[in-house]
Amino acid sequence: MKNGKVAVAIVGCGGMGGGHAVAISTGSGQALWMTDGSKGRELEPGDTDLTKKMVLAGTFDIKEERQEWARRLGFHTYNSFEEILNDDEVDVVLVATPNDDHKELSIRALRAGKNVLCEKPVMMTSKDLEDVMAVAKETGKVFYPRQNRRWDKDYLTMKKIYDEKLIGDVFHVASRYHGSRGIPGDWRGIKEKGGGMMFDWGVHLLDRIVLMIPEKIKKVYCKTTHITNNEVDDGFTMLMTFESGKTATVEVGTCNFINLPLWYMLGTEGTAVIQDFEDKGHMVKVRSWEDKDATPILMGEGLSKTMAPRKADSVDDLPLPDFTYDRNELYSNLCDVVLGKAEPVIKNEEALRILRLMEAALKSDELGEAVDFE
Repeated sequence: MKNGKVAVAIVGCGGMGGGHAVAISTGSGQALWMTDGSKGRELEPGDTDLTKKMVLAGTFDIKEERQEWARRLGFHTYNSFEEILNDDEVDVVLVATPNDDHKELSIRALRAGKNVLCEKPVMMTSKDLEDVMAVAKETGKVFYPRQNRRWDKDYLTMKKIYDEKLIGDVFHVASRYHGSRGIPGDWRGIKEKGGGMMFDWGVHLLDRIVLMIPEKIKKVYCKTTHITNNEVDDGFTMLMTFESGKTATVEVGTCNFINLPLWYMLGTEGTAVIQDFEDKGHMVKVRSWEDKDATPILMGEGLSKTMAPRKADSVDDLPLPDFTYDRNELYSNLCDVVLGKAEPVIKNEEALRILRLMEAALKSDELGEAVDFE
């Protein structure tokens, strides 16, 4: 502890670790990160000011340029990971290294009496996470998975629509992230480092879908793509069937020069859509199902009543709900858990289920068929 606050030391001060350093030091929770400097974002109503709960003890990176970057911003830099472990004031070690180092660093930190906040995906396999969870239980320390995309406004908006049945009972959800630049040109394209889009973005999208639809998953079907990289997937399309019969499509693409909607949700009384991160989205709700015999429209060389568009008097076009929330809840909850004041918002068992779900998806891709899950 430092001045009564939870002290966090970061191992791995690259893109993610550097963002964490700025976020913690400014209390903003998230940061705009650049190689030549950084700034925290503005706090909004509902946000916890993290400067009242936690403090940055320092950072360490094996690359000297990242050490120098941290020093330029006024952060304390450690000379080694061992130096972090030997610092009695450090309460939490934040692991922000490539994925293949997560298990070793987390176990070493836990055995040194530190709590751990680990970047996603927390481990390379579900077995690795089981091993780490056993060490956390043995040492009595906290291992906390950082599934931060649960606090994205687009997700929370769609979850609110689902939970409150604003478009009736939802029977299908599609969640997609599309880009057109391939896999980033670093370790994310290397299999032994835990690269690929399933591990990079899939872990976030799947985590959010299974929180939104709290049911058992019966079937998983997945097809990966290797357009720009033969070693790891550069995209995938995945279909999940839940116990009630609801379905969800999760898709990540890096060769999409025209993007499909970020969110597309179908309910018994309407449809909701968010096109991209800049789009506030909207939903269309039906007023009556009686208007079925519409005037036929010409479709190609034939007529159709079924596909005729609805008239304005039979539907309502509405804005999506707005609300405030604590964008810093993850960091804030971590502090409270470390201090014994709260239970974790993100549970290890939830992260374990997502790792197993990704493993099932990759098995489906290998077999070329749907697989049972739960």
